[in-house]
Amino acid sequence: MKTSSYKKILKAGTCLAAALLLGGCGIGQQISEIGKTPQVTQITNPVMQPGYRPITMPMPQPVAANTSPNSLWQPQRQTFFKDQRAAKIGDIVTVTIAINDTADLQNETDRSKTGSETDGMPNFFGAETKILPNMFKGVDPSKLVGLSSDSASNGTGKIQRSEAINLKLAATVMQVLPNGNFVIQGHQQVVVNNEMRNLALEGIIRPEDILNDNTISYDKIAEARITYGGKGLLTNLQQPSYGQQFFDAVFPF
Repeated sequence: MKTSSYKKILKAGTCLAAALLLGGCGIGQQISEIGKTPQVTQITNPVMQPGYRPITMPMPQPVAANTSPNSLWQPQRQTFFKDQRAAKIGDIVTVTIAINDTADLQNETDRSKTGSETDGMPNFFGAETKILPNMFKGVDPSKLVGLSSDSASNGTGKIQRSEAINLKLAATVMQVLPNGNFVIQGHQQVVVNNEMRNLALEGIIRPEDILNDNTISYDKIAEARITYGGKGLLTNLQQPSYGQQFFDAVFPF
C-alpha cells in the first residue's frame, strides 16, 4: 500500500512539474514549432488591436494662418505643382535607419576605512573599586569598552559596446496631432532559412523634416521606439537554455 501510494504521489508530482515547465517556460510552444517555418503576423488595423491608445502630446497655442485668396502657393508645399510627401492619415513615409554607435566606459574605485574607539570609567562614586571588580574578575575600569573596525572595497567595471544598423522601413501615418505633427508606425518581418527578423518602429515626426523623396532620417523622430530582433533556430541556439536562465535568475551569488 505504501509503495503504491508513493508511486501515485511521485507520478502526480512529475506530471505537475512537467506541466509547469511546458507552460511557464514556453517549451510547449517551442516543441510545436519544431520543423515549421516561423509564421508572420497578419496585417491588421492597429487601432483595432487590444491595448491601442491614441497618443496625446502637449500642443502649442494655435496660430492663425495667413492665406492669400488669389495665391496658388501653399506654405507647406515644397514643389509648385504637386507634393509627393506624406500629408494625412494612411500615407506612407520611408524611414532611413543608420545607427553606428560605439561606447567605451571604464570605472575603478578603491575605498578603505579604519576606525578605533576605547571607553572607560576610571571613577564612578567608588563603584570602580568595589562593585565592578566583584562582578567581573580582572576588569580594568579605565578600559571597559574597546571597539575597532577596518573595511576595504575595490571595484572595477568596464563596458565596450559597438552597434551598426543600416536599414530602411516604410511607416504609415497613424495619427495627425493638433499641431500638425505625424504619429508614424511601421513593421517589417523577413523570414530566411527558418529565421525571422522583425523590425518595428514608431514615433512622432514633423512634416517639415520629410524630404522631397518622401524619406526621413531616424534621428528626426521624436519619442522614437525602434526594435530589431529575431526568432527561429539560430536565435534559439544563441540563447542559454531555460534551465540555465532559471538558475541565473534564482541563484543569489
